[in-house]
Amino acid sequence: MPAAVNQDLIAKRLNVSKATVSRSLANHPAISVETRRRVHAMAEKLGYKLSPGRVGRRGKGSRSLTLGVLIGVPAGNVVMATFPYILKGIRERAEVEHVTIDVCYQAPADFHPESGRQPVYRNMRNANWRGAILIYPFAEKAVELISRRLSTVAVLESYSQPGIDIIDTDDASAMVSLVEKLADAGHRRIGFLSWEYPIGGHWVARRFSGYIEALFVSGLEFHPHWVINVEKNKPRLSPGQVADEVARLIREERVTAWVCAADHQAYQLALDLPARGLRVPEDCSITGFDGLEPTSGQKRVTSMRVPHEQIGSAAVTRLVNRIQHPSAPRRKILVEAEYVVGETIAAPGGAE
Repeated sequence: MPAAVNQDLIAKRLNVSKATVSRSLANHPAISVETRRRVHAMAEKLGYKLSPGRVGRRGKGSRSLTLGVLIGVPAGNVVMATFPYILKGIRERAEVEHVTIDVCYQAPADFHPESGRQPVYRNMRNANWRGAILIYPFAEKAVELISRRLSTVAVLESYSQPGIDIIDTDDASAMVSLVEKLADAGHRRIGFLSWEYPIGGHWVARRFSGYIEALFVSGLEFHPHWVINVEKNKPRLSPGQVADEVARLIREERVTAWVCAADHQAYQLALDLPARGLRVPEDCSITGFDGLEPTSGQKRVTSMRVPHEQIGSAAVTRLVNRIQHPSAPRRKILVEAEYVVGETIAAPGGAE
C-alpha cells in the first residue's frame, strides 16, 4: 500500500524533523524562509492538504494564532489619525476569525531593521506572531525584512516586495471626483498640497496622479508651482509655511481652490488661512481626503470617506488566507471611497 501522505512522510522525504514540518506549514518565523519553501513545495508535490483550522480559523476556544499589527506612528496621542478606525475593524474581524491581535506602535523613521534590538522584533518573538499587518508607510528595507519572517499584509500603502498583499483605497479615482466637484463649482485655478513626512510612502503620489488626471479631463491647466510638497527636488515646507505659500498664491495668482492629500492637512489649512486674512470657503475652497470628523467649532471639510473599518477587517481575512496559502499569487485589493459633502467648497470668491 502507498504510504499515507502526512507530515511524517514530508519530514522523511526532506530529512527534517516533524516539528520543523509542522512549523514550516504554519509559517512560523523561527523557521528559515528557505526551509519553509522546501516544506511547502514537498507538501504540494505529495498532495498534502493542510486543514485551514490548523493555521487559521480555529475553534471558538482557541487563541493560539497571533497576528501582529504594526502601526507606523509613535505610541501616544496622534491628532486626526485614521488608524484607530482601521484597528477597530481589525479587532472585530479577529473575533470572528478566532485569532489574537498584538498591536505594536513604531515611528517609521526610528525603525532600523539592521538592529536586532528593535521593539518590533521583541513583539514578534514574545507574542509569537504568525503574520503581520502594516498600517501606514514604512521604509522598503524594513518591510522586506518583516516579510521574510512573516506572512504580511499592508494597509493603505504599496510596496515592491513580491509576497506582500495590499489592502488600499482607490486613491486616484476618488481624487478625480473631488477635483470634478471643484470644477463644477466654477473653479479653474486649482492647486494641490501635501505635508512632508519622515517616510513618505506612495499614497501622496497616487492622490496627486488623480488630481492631474482630473485637470486634464476637465480641460484645466496644470501649473507645477501650484503643487506643494510633492516634487522631490523642491524644498519641503512645514505646515505653517504651506499656509503662507497658499495665501500668497491665492492673492498673487488667483488660485481659488486647494486639494489637500489628507483631511488632517485640510483641517489645519482651514485653521491657518483666517490668521492670514483669508476666509474658507469664501476666498478659498478646500478639499481633504479620509472623511474624518471635524474638531469642535470647525467646518466639515469636503472630502472622500475611506472605509477604514472595512479595510481593517479585510486585512485580517487576507492575512489568515495568506498564512494558509503562502505561495498563492499576490493580491492587491482596492476599496472605493465615498464622497462627503462638506462646508469648504463655494463658488470662486474675490480675495484681495
